[in-house]
Order: sequence, then structure tokens, then C-alpha cells
Amino acid sequence: MKLISAASAVLLAYLVWGSRGWPLIHDVPLMHYIAWLIEQGAVPYRDTFDMNLPGAYLLHLAVLRAGGAGDLAWRCFDLGWLAVTCGLLLVYCRRIGHGWAAMGAALLFALYHLSGGAWHAGQRDYLLGLFLLLGAWGVARGTEQGASWALCWGGLALGAAMTIKPHAALYWVLCAAIAARDRAWIMSSWRAASLVIASGLVVPGAVFGWLAWRGGLGPFLHIMTGYVIPLYSRVGRVSAWEAIRWHSFGRALAGLFLALVLLALLAPPPREAAHKGLALVGVLYGIVHFVVQGKGWEYQLYPLAVFLCALAPFALRRLSVAAWERHGHPSMPLRFPGLRRAAALVLFAATAMVLGAKGVDALEEPWIADKARRVVALTRDLAPRVPPGGTVQVMDVTEGGVHALWNLRLRQPTRFIYDFHFFHDTDDARIVALREEFVAGLAGQPPSAIVVMRDTWNRLGYERLADWPDVARLLARSYTLAVEGDGYRIYVKRADS
Repeated sequence: MKLISAASAVLLAYLVWGSRGWPLIHDVPLMHYIAWLIEQGAVPYRDTFDMNLPGAYLLHLAVLRAGGAGDLAWRCFDLGWLAVTCGLLLVYCRRIGHGWAAMGAALLFALYHLSGGAWHAGQRDYLLGLFLLLGAWGVARGTEQGASWALCWGGLALGAAMTIKPHAALYWVLCAAIAARDRAWIMSSWRAASLVIASGLVVPGAVFGWLAWRGGLGPFLHIMTGYVIPLYSRVGRVSAWEAIRWHSFGRALAGLFLALVLLALLAPPPREAAHKGLALVGVLYGIVHFVVQGKGWEYQLYPLAVFLCALAPFALRRLSVAAWERHGHPSMPLRFPGLRRAAALVLFAATAMVLGAKGVDALEEPWIADKARRVVALTRDLAPRVPPGGTVQVMDVTEGGVHALWNLRLRQPTRFIYDFHFFHDTDDARIVALREEFVAGLAGQPPSAIVVMRDTWNRLGYERLADWPDVARLLARSYTLAVEGDGYRIYVKRADS
């Protein structure tokens, strides 16, 4: 295991160095932009139509205030978050009594993250993993040692996770149930569970209290109940296995991690059973987390990945003959544990190799470079066409339109950050209302320019505007096509309109 860990560390260092120049890309500029709007006085959800929870905005706002808005600041934040998560994995897994296996788990997760490429940097599900693991560690220590304080900070961490992704509430409830069942004898079941539940409400209470104070709680509930749950949750759904198939090295990694989990389940029970149990429950939660969202995006596998890495070292656990007898296996031959450990070492090495190959491919993905060039070109073309105080409306998701607004610190006349929600379920009254709000906003406060990206999520091509006559007529009547760029069009407001 020492040799595997050393080789993995060298590979990790290569990937870290190669990633040092990764730019802000894909989802991160969107969250930066919303955080900047909030800093400028915008009310979340009332002034920004978005599906994410407020905890994500607050994290991005904290990064902007502490480190600045540049690529380097976000790169440092991403790597720093990775270091803390890996350190926590090391602490969590060392309880099994095999330090090199714990090191291997931390290195596997680091390789997993860097193998995802620039667009995985700082993704919300990645940020979620640290809070989930911290919560699991607190609950494990609390149940094994009867420590109330550990249950409390475990609950606090799980509560923080719920402000980033609501699905984390499931793991929070499961952790409370495990605390009630496996708690140390000095603590009653109801007290152990109530500590996890009560402390888990603290951070969501503070975050949503802040949201209510800002005036965004009502709009948030309206978006969640009127759009996200009934409509957005059904858009673009794919099966989990179909998604894994088109992820890079997806099937190979799924098979390797599954084999490690099976070997971990065959391993002798550890003294700290809660650590293994919470990691196993975390794996099950990670599967649900990915399947329930149904979009198939690779970064939504992060909760599963962090708990797979936390569970994998248990496959290397070994016991003496006397320990085997104490666990009820007096006749079990020692060579079976030896074979299991040998198989686990091979799987660790193979997983690290596959992640390394995936990481090398991801260091300079062509589509990332293409998107970065598009953002630079759009920013350059847009800047001279917007007078001081002017606004720009983009019709985009992640193709670079919002990123250009972020670069230029330009606001929009409407609250709509994206446009994909205008092009699904178009006969539904709720989508009709969103379309009417958008057109009314453009007519009431005409922007200096309208940027239409060629592609949006689930709809490719400018032809989608033909399905929306009101916007097509507005562009024909009041705007002129000023720039035809690579994947974008800039329409400038006519002087006589």
C-alpha cells in the first residue's frame, strides 16, 4: 500500500500542477454573477430566477470577498477545499488501524476530483461532500464515545450541507437514526437523535432567516413549489446507468469502486462500527442523490465518490486468529483475509491508474478551451456596445453569455439568468407566465443589447426563437444584429426604437 500511495501522490502532484491554470468556467461564473448581484443589493430569487439554494450563493460571496474575483482565487479555493476534504478522509479512515489505507482513500478522492477537469472545480456537489463527511465523522465519534459535542457539530455540518443541496436532508435523517440505534450506553436514544436533529436545523435556520430578512423567502418558495419540483425535476432526465456509460471511464470506475465496496463488506467488523456503517449508508445516499436528480451530470456523483473512498480502506482491514475467533469465525483460514487484502490492493492500484488516465485527458479538454475563447471574444465584442448604466439581457445557460456579463459587471433588465426554462412544457400555465414576465421586462426596460447564445440546455440552435414569436418580433422591431460570433449573436438596440 505504501508503494501505491507513493505512486498516487506523484500522479496527484502532476495533476495539481497541470490544473494550476484552469479558468473560471461553466457553472462557477453563474454563481459568481448571482453572488455579485446580491452584493449589489439584489434580492435572491426575487431578482434572480435560479434553482440553487442560498448556501451556494453565500459560499461564492465569501470567496469573492476573501480572495477576489480572479481565476487564481477560485483555483486556490478549489484546491484548498480539496485539501481539507482529503484531510478529513484521512482522519475518518485512520480509525480502522491502517494508516496507509487511509492515505490511499484521501489520494483516491483527490485524483477523482482532479480527473473531472476544470468544469468540476467548486461544483456544488463537490462542496457538499466535505459537509457530509464532516457530519458522518461527528456522528460516528458521538455514537462510539457517547460525546454530545461530537453529535452537535456533526449535525451542524449536515445542516450546512442542506443549504447547498436539499437532498442532504436524507443523510441527515439517516445519521440521526444511526445515532439513536448505535449510541454509546451512557446516552439515551432520544437524546442522541435529538442532538443531531436539533443541531442540524441551526445553519438552515440562519441561512433562511437571512433570506427572509432580505425579502427572498417568498420568491424562493414560489420558485421551488411552482417550478423546480413540478417542472424542472422532470426536464432532461436520464437513467443512472445511461449516464454512467457516457461519462469518461464511467463504467470502468463504477466496476472498480463496486468491487472495493464488496471487499469492504466482506472484511471483519471494525472496532468503530459506526465509521463503517455511516460510510456504507453514505454510499447508499450517494446513489439516491445521483438517481433522484436524474440529470446524469458527472459532478452529481461527488457525494457517492467521497463515501466510496471512505469505505474502500475497510477492504484492507485484517485481524489476528484470536480476533477472528472472537468474531465467531474460529475455523476461517487466514489465507482468505490475505487474498481479500491482495485483491483490495490490486483494485486500489487499478482505480488510481484509471483516475490518473482520466485526469491527464481532462487537463486540457478542447471544449473547455473553446468555451474560454468564446467568453473572451463575447466580452470583447459586447463591451463597446453598452453605454455606462446600460443593461444587457442574455439568453443562455452555460455557454458563456452570463460569464461575459460577469466579466463586464453588467446587469440585466429581468431576473432571468437562463433561458432553458422558456423552452420546455411551453403549454403549461407556469411557463407561459414566465415567458410573459420576460417579454414584459424587455419591453418595460429595453436593454442596450440582447445576447443570444446559439445553444442552450436541451435546445440547440438559434431556431428555438422561432418557437417564441413575441421575442422574435421584439428583436426584429427594436434591435439589429451587430455581431455574429462563434456561438453567439449580439443584437443592439436601434436608435429609433
